Amino acid sequence: MTVFTETFSDFYSNVKASLADGTFAKLTLAKTIGNTDLMNIYVRPIVEDDILKMELKYKFQQEEVVEIHTIDAARDKLVTYINNPFMSAILFTTEFDLTYKLNKKRAVSITEKVNTFGNASEVLLDYLNR
Repeated sequence: MTVFTETFSDFYSNVKASLADGTFAKLTLAKTIGNTDLMNIYVRPIVEDDILKMELKYKFQQEEVVEIHTIDAARDKLVTYINNPFMSAILFTTEFDLTYKLNKKRAVSITEKVNTFGNASEVLLDYLNR
């Protein structure tokens, strides 16, 4: 368990809410500390065996690696990358963008901005409308 587990779980509750209400567009972990091999983690919903899950796409400098996790297991996996190496996570929804950010002193801020995306994930909408 990292020192960021509680604050990231608060942030991730917005991810779960946007999945439930059909407004989730995507989630990205970005802004690495230094020059790292792992550059980003892109998260999107996926349906596997009629269950909504999360696909984590690890973008390395030379390759991409994909993992599938339950919604809660994805949170547990992602929190291990906060401050190691990522300084921010951005939730994009059709209603707002939410940024989880660490400053140089490792203080957490969560800020809401106007939405970037007008459409939610097609996979999510298809899953919710079946």
